Amino acid sequence: MKVYISADMEGITGVTHWNEVDPEKPDYAQFQKRMTEEVVSACRGALDAGAEKILVKDAHYTGRNILPADLPEEAELIRGWSGHPYAMVQELDGTFDALMMVGFHSRAGSGGNPLSHTWSSRKIERMFINGKEASEFLLHGYIGAKHGVPIAFVSGDKELCREVNEVSPGTATFVTMEGVGDSTISIHPEKSLRDIRKTVCDAIKSVEKNNAWPLPDEFELSIRYVQQTAAYRASQYPGAESVSPKTVRYRAKDYDDIMTFFLFCV
Repeated sequence: MKVYISADMEGITGVTHWNEVDPEKPDYAQFQKRMTEEVVSACRGALDAGAEKILVKDAHYTGRNILPADLPEEAELIRGWSGHPYAMVQELDGTFDALMMVGFHSRAGSGGNPLSHTWSSRKIERMFINGKEASEFLLHGYIGAKHGVPIAFVSGDKELCREVNEVSPGTATFVTMEGVGDSTISIHPEKSLRDIRKTVCDAIKSVEKNNAWPLPDEFELSIRYVQQTAAYRASQYPGAESVSPKTVRYRAKDYDDIMTFFLFCV
């Protein structure tokens, strides 16, 4: 069995402030370690369930957060950003049996996490896919669907897990925290490590290829930018439409085209 893990940081247990996810800040080191530990727990759970190969994508900020030597030997790690449109799930294809997301967070405009955003809080105010407000989970989950890879597990804040349960009821979720205004209520880090491992193990044991999301016939991506200048620039992309001074719409039948638009216009 071959498993893919995409790991972010804003949904890791206890993360509450931007300083805790920024390598330039002194608070970062303890949460870098915690991110690594939660990814390791997910790897261990997958191995417990019989996984033979694990590919991990470090998908936060610089893409150079996870401590490589702490991962089990069965795992390979993608560090940095290649520039490929698949971004947080670079190298994902139909050879994988399951996709997992560790430390993910709720979407832009959500009150589920003090750090809620979609891709870039400096660039994107809101994003919609086929009329539904989109998180990074939804944006990248459709890549799994395109390749027939089911999402077996997602961990992160309570609001994100509510979205996952609504969009993908076959996916196991694990709540690490609940956002309340500019604060969080988090479970104990050791409990996260134990429960992530067990939840992942159970999820991988029961995952089936036919649990992958069905793909719609066509996709419509709508992005409301923070700056109207960014929207104007994106509207120059072939096939893009300007909806308002800050909003651009792009339609495609192939989801790869959606992600390519996203790559060049965000």
